[in-house]
Amino acid sequence: MKTMSIRGSYRRLGKPCKYMEQDITIYLAKAAESLQTAESEFANGRYNSCANRCYYGCFQAAIAALLSEGIRPRGQWSHEFVQGQFVGVLINQRHLYETQLRRVLSDNQNLREKADYRPELVNATQASRALRRTRTFVAAVRQRGGVAS
Repeated sequence: MKTMSIRGSYRRLGKPCKYMEQDITIYLAKAAESLQTAESEFANGRYNSCANRCYYGCFQAAIAALLSEGIRPRGQWSHEFVQGQFVGVLINQRHLYETQLRRVLSDNQNLREKADYRPELVNATQASRALRRTRTFVAAVRQRGGVAS
């Protein structure tokens, strides 16, 4: 198993081993569940909750994508690490995902922060756009991971 570091931020572990494949499957299941919950929250007019679940669906899918490429953090899966590695490594360096996905994590995180931490409400249009971004993002990760969406 080879270990290397780019700016001391991640370990490249090579091809996923059995326990990593289990982790990938778990994170993909979490992403699917978060997306389903976001769909339900949207249908019931709970747009703040929809925004929250949209972000976490993408976050969980991005973790699965990073794991499938052998990328793990030295510690916890931080939001900064996941976004930086997904965009910087998987999109910009390795060209594994379409460039249209570059802003999905940050856009959904900004909307989630509005929903969770600011005295503002997410409206139906904002939630609908987040849901569309999330569907596209999760489907791309599932397709790349060999799992039909």
